[in-house]
Amino acid sequence: MRAIFVDANPTLAEVAERLHQATDIPVQVNRNPDVKSAELPALLGDAEIVIIDHTHLPTDIAKQCKGLKHVVFLGTGARSYMNPDELAAAGIEVHIIKGYGDTAVAEMAFALMWASAKGLAFMDRGIRAGQWNRTDGVELTGKTVGLIGFGGIGAEMARLCAGAGMKVLAWNRTKREAAGVTFVDLDTLLAESHVISLHMLLSDETRGFISAEKIGKMRKGAIFLNTARGAITDEAALAKAAESGALRHIGLDVYAEEPLPAGHFFAKVENATLAAHSAFRTPEASDNLIEAALNHCRRIAAA
Repeated sequence: MRAIFVDANPTLAEVAERLHQATDIPVQVNRNPDVKSAELPALLGDAEIVIIDHTHLPTDIAKQCKGLKHVVFLGTGARSYMNPDELAAAGIEVHIIKGYGDTAVAEMAFALMWASAKGLAFMDRGIRAGQWNRTDGVELTGKTVGLIGFGGIGAEMARLCAGAGMKVLAWNRTKREAAGVTFVDLDTLLAESHVISLHMLLSDETRGFISAEKIGKMRKGAIFLNTARGAITDEAALAKAAESGALRHIGLDVYAEEPLPAGHFFAKVENATLAAHSAFRTPEASDNLIEAALNHCRRIAAA
């Protein structure tokens, strides 16, 4: 049995080679982060396990990979890159990795919140263009943050916000309890939160969940943050709400289409702070991620 990490960037390649143990099954690291889906059958050959960071794996391509039985996806958003249900029907099991970057992603949401509240990106763009665009910021101490989704990342965001003196509301699809967090219905959260931070997994049920209707229920002048997945939101409605002033600011690290195409409407929104899906990119999270991927391979080999 062998595995291939098909799309390793330099950082993850180094981590994979460093954490791979002599007693592990062979793991070939392909140091090409720009591999195309059509190249996967030839690249995999008869390998039973593929480790994927960001390459799309259409079901028809997966079926051409004759030895493939397991996909280890580096993260939780596998549905953005493949159809796990179709793959399961074809005898290919998809394994995801949770929790590896909870702190890293929460810290990005926290950073986007402060940047949004203070208008940092707008002022930075102006200064680089020779302008002096001073803005009026918002004090977050004493304000209410609403967390949509309360898994590991949401819990970390709650910890950070409580430490900053904010009141923390949360809504989750299943019942949760946490010290210092008030769980409310979604409409209450949308209406009362000065900051709304999205922390849901993307699935068929959550795709488009933050609809234009829900955006319309948000508190006027609220800040909206997304470090989850772009496809969970109606992106056009978010941009419209920001441009109209219904939302004070939007802070985004994820988009329905990535990389964000040149000329995308988000790039034209002045009261938006945009990051390049980088929340999880810390040395600590990378080690956690690759160790979890190798543990998947170890369990598969031992089965």
